[in-house]
Amino acid sequence: MRVITIANQKGGVGKTTTAINLATALAAIGKRTLLIDLDPQGNASTGLGIDKDDRATSSYDVLVERASITQAAMATAVPDLSVVPSTLDLLGVEMEIAGAGGRAYRLRDALHFHGMEDAAFDFVLIDCPPSLNLLTINAMAAADAILVPLQCEFFALEGLSQLLETVEQVRDTLNPTLGLHGIVLTMYDGRNNLAAQVVKDVRAYMGRHVYETVIPRNVRVSEAPSFGKPAILYDMKCTGSQAYIRLASEIIQREREQVAA
Repeated sequence: MRVITIANQKGGVGKTTTAINLATALAAIGKRTLLIDLDPQGNASTGLGIDKDDRATSSYDVLVERASITQAAMATAVPDLSVVPSTLDLLGVEMEIAGAGGRAYRLRDALHFHGMEDAAFDFVLIDCPPSLNLLTINAMAAADAILVPLQCEFFALEGLSQLLETVEQVRDTLNPTLGLHGIVLTMYDGRNNLAAQVVKDVRAYMGRHVYETVIPRNVRVSEAPSFGKPAILYDMKCTGSQAYIRLASEIIQREREQVAA
């Protein structure tokens, strides 16, 4: 079981869209996948068709130790893809566990020590809120690696530097094996000269940490969540869906290379 946290402290960079569609793409190529929604807004849950009224057990219950991951996980319309949904209760979880021992390890413990079998899932993806709070710290402490969606915009590298500093701090204090799986460039508009320059700059700065796959701006991908579907189910042939399928293949290839090394 490989745990990948999808994080960026900036909102609007395609983080949840990446979480939903990457999880779907991994499931579509036969990988048993779990998506944990740690964002109180619950957009990843909604985007996978989980109605708010049906979220009787959520990631909040996991973090306050009222439920196990397996109790909270729900099947989705995608074969081999389950989700631990989010509710607004997560807004209060930081205050609720602030004084508790091991509060940064609640999610890690739930994944590895409370009834979760390694064989249950090939991949666990964690969708974080767009901030560096205790929820994000829990996600990083539980992860094998971080995947960073980065919008092709002017301040992309500035935000990336801040996030990488946080990853380094988590590695030093909470999770010494945490790695950077990769950076995926999102919302790319080929008609925009600035977007092309951002891609060039990020690749020059981060080298092979940047995935070859670039996710384009795509209307069909934007429409899909309002239908409670991943873009890959909504319109598999659109350019955005095809890009996420390529990204999943690239991630699998990187995993193989790490094992071989």
